[in-house]
Amino acid sequence: MSRRLLMLLAVGLLLAPVSRAQTVDEVLAKHFEAMGGLDKLKALKSVRITGTMALGPGMDAPFTIERKRPGKRRLEFQVQGMTGVQAFDGDKAWSVMPFMGKKDPEAASDEDSKAAREDADFDGPLVDYKTKGHTVELAGKEPVEGADAYKIKITKKNGDVEYWYLDAETYLLVKQEGKVKRRGTEVEGEGTFSDYKDVDGYMMAYTMEQGVKGSPQKQRLSFSKIELNVPLDDARFAMPGAAPAAAATPADSAKAGGEAKAADAMKAADAKATDVAKTAEAAKADAKAVKKGKKKE
Repeated sequence: MSRRLLMLLAVGLLLAPVSRAQTVDEVLAKHFEAMGGLDKLKALKSVRITGTMALGPGMDAPFTIERKRPGKRRLEFQVQGMTGVQAFDGDKAWSVMPFMGKKDPEAASDEDSKAAREDADFDGPLVDYKTKGHTVELAGKEPVEGADAYKIKITKKNGDVEYWYLDAETYLLVKQEGKVKRRGTEVEGEGTFSDYKDVDGYMMAYTMEQGVKGSPQKQRLSFSKIELNVPLDDARFAMPGAAPAAAATPADSAKAGGEAKAADAMKAADAKATDVAKTAEAAKADAKAVKKGKKKE
């Protein structure tokens, strides 16, 4: 090969645009930075989220989600004057479901508690994923609501697979997909996140829509207030003693369908809380808790 040809090739290489694909760790680093910074995320100790879920025209269900490091959580929601609770104390899950005529706290099954423990990671699966035994891959880009997003495939240590979509410009979470069990049947669900706002230096999504993947019908959850590093006593997450006995009325039974629907949707709210608290983003791992509460129906 002549010297002249070598020089031409060298010049061509210098003038050619440099394009290098980002690694998954580089994408995650930008994601953590967009959320407020990795060190700050790890310093987050607790979160309380207040909001409402649309059940239908003119009908909203208020709820409160509380989470405390390392893995405690509590979801409380009100429907037609009754209050339901789904909680995990770090070891055992429990619930109070008065809409089903169950006004006393009930401990979850060993299977449900095991699932709750697996989903109790306060920081979420992306933070220190290698240490936790998860596998995280960059599966290319896909459009979400018309904008490109990095598709992150997460294979958890227990074998569960989730897909997180990070906006290609902001690096904020805009969508999640994963399989969940509903009444013993595995279905593929999805949730979208939007309306991000700065909360004490963390970027938080204030709106979530969730439902079965591909279905046009979605549940919309709106967050009115997000409080970080609030004092939360461990007693908030511990299962209390039995309430005074009271028989279920026919009216209670009639309301069961509406309450069950609320409980199922509240699972998504808790999921958002998980996402918000786990990576200061806004939820999903806790979704199983409330859905399994509905399963007991």
